[in-house]
Amino acid sequence: MHFDKVEMLGRNTERFYTDSEIELLIEEIREAAHEAIEQAAGEAARAAFLASVEREAAALREAQRWRVETHNNFLEIQAAKTAGRKNAFIAAAIGILSGLVIGVSGTLIIGSR
Repeated sequence: MHFDKVEMLGRNTERFYTDSEIELLIEEIREAAHEAIEQAAGEAARAAFLASVEREAAALREAQRWRVETHNNFLEIQAAKTAGRKNAFIAAAIGILSGLVIGVSGTLIIGSR
């Protein structure tokens, strides 16, 4: 037999529980445990999903950073190519002009003798 001591109006009394009340209590505890397990599983699934989303967001940020860096490198390469072409043109122009100056001055010097 199961009983519970209860103080009522300053006197000790014992209350006996029936088997059906005990079974009902066990069933309620079992249902509460299942609900707690389901809730914990749901929270764990949400946490796993959020962690997955955070990893995906980090990967996207990293991909975006690489895209921006690649674009900046491309722009630097294009600027270097343009500067290289400009420098080559300037060098060619200087070479041609100095060749003309040397040729004309040489001709003038030799022709004046």
